[in-house]
Amino acid sequence: MDTVIMKIMNFAQRLTNADRASLFLVDYKTNELYARIFDVGDGQGLQKVDGTVHKEIRFPMDKGIAGHVASTGETTNILDAYKDDRFNRDVDRQTGYTTKTILCMPIYIRGCIIGVVQMVNKLNGVFTKSDEEAFETFAVYCGLALHHAKLYDKIRRSEQKNKVALEVLSYHARCSEEEVTECINMQTPEKIPGLTTFEFSPWSVEDTRKPVYVLYMFKDLFKTISTKRHEERFDLEYLMRFTLTVRKNYRNVPYHNWIHAFSVAHSMYTLIKSTNNTFTPLESLSLFVACLCHDLDHRGKTNSFMVKSDTPLAAIYSTSTMEHHHFNQTVTILQHEGHNIFNHLTSQEYKEVLGNIKKFILATDLALFFGNKARLKELADKKEFVWNKEEHRDLIMAVAMTGCDLCASIKPWEIQLATVHVIFEEFYAQGDEEKEQGIEPIAMMDRDKADQLPQSQVGFIVGICLPCYELLANILPETHPMVMGASSNLKKWKELAEKQGAEKETQSEA
Repeated sequence: MDTVIMKIMNFAQRLTNADRASLFLVDYKTNELYARIFDVGDGQGLQKVDGTVHKEIRFPMDKGIAGHVASTGETTNILDAYKDDRFNRDVDRQTGYTTKTILCMPIYIRGCIIGVVQMVNKLNGVFTKSDEEAFETFAVYCGLALHHAKLYDKIRRSEQKNKVALEVLSYHARCSEEEVTECINMQTPEKIPGLTTFEFSPWSVEDTRKPVYVLYMFKDLFKTISTKRHEERFDLEYLMRFTLTVRKNYRNVPYHNWIHAFSVAHSMYTLIKSTNNTFTPLESLSLFVACLCHDLDHRGKTNSFMVKSDTPLAAIYSTSTMEHHHFNQTVTILQHEGHNIFNHLTSQEYKEVLGNIKKFILATDLALFFGNKARLKELADKKEFVWNKEEHRDLIMAVAMTGCDLCASIKPWEIQLATVHVIFEEFYAQGDEEKEQGIEPIAMMDRDKADQLPQSQVGFIVGICLPCYELLANILPETHPMVMGASSNLKKWKELAEKQGAEKETQSEA
């Protein structure tokens, strides 16, 4: 699509002798016009909008010259843009350009406007009637080209989805009925001592017992959900089948595996139990399932690596690549026969739970954490946080998801140290692949810079973990042990970093 757009803009520019040309496509779902490519001038040619800030420039269909043309289908030829009240100055502000003359015309396909082309600043005077007539003929071919480009993009997207589906199917399978029976026969204990403390070590639980612990936590959370009959809250076999299939859908990577998922789910369970029903039963269940499934089918690679490597997943999801995939894997498992653990909920409750799970899994993308933290901190600092506002509840739950995802940083030092080494082994494996591709990995991913690990952890805890836990504790005081655990480990990492620094100084003096 972008290639076709660039060709249309180049030809339109030459056809009318314009300084610049822009093509805005119509999004009828949002009633907006949008563009991803602009002629930025100064000899730089056509450029995409900076993806680090804006994926595209968008504005309402009822705004500006382009909006007027898209809404009415009328060709518009303007001699002085800034004297026309319809002129939208937002695009100039975003691109740093000054518009003088404009010729804006619609592009149709099958009688429907799919976009508008806007020629700006004719180089030798103003746009004429002959310019309009010349482009009107060209616009017919533009419509056909854009229509076929859209069809091609849809086909390509479907192909990429199929590739991902085939890849997943070739690797994963559902749990067997023998596994379900074996786990159910283990019997769920009536009580597990110390389970609801933040210091509890999920890593100490035997692998064969982890599903039983998950079942125990599931049953406890389901008890809070009101139904007509007690036994309709959940189906025991469905719960176990779901849990075992989730376990099977985690890959054998060093860190982002089933053990990590179990530890994150346990931390969320502890947080829910410690805060005395602060969250609704459906929110609690959603948070727990989201934590259990938040890294499903993780490949041990970061989102940026997936994008740089042009993976099929990155072609489908341009932002929060892996998190979107984790959620889709969750839905896929729920759709398997005998796996829908929410089958006794009403359709409205099911919709609410599924929507929550998606929000919560996406919240584990650290790129989104900083925005969530900033908004929540502002509410907390101004003492404007209120529990009965959905937006406020969503923010605290999103930050709680991050806190639980990083729970290794609050555990006793021996567990923290061992877990960090596992995490970095996964990082180094990615760094090795990047080197093979001719890419220089960041220091954290470079095993040749392993000596920087203690200082890296100091920065990580100071910059991400502690701000997260302190903010949580500000609103949920019961989570203060998470602050204490992270602070204790920070002290240890600082000691290691200082010791390492002293040793380097000694070596350099020698």
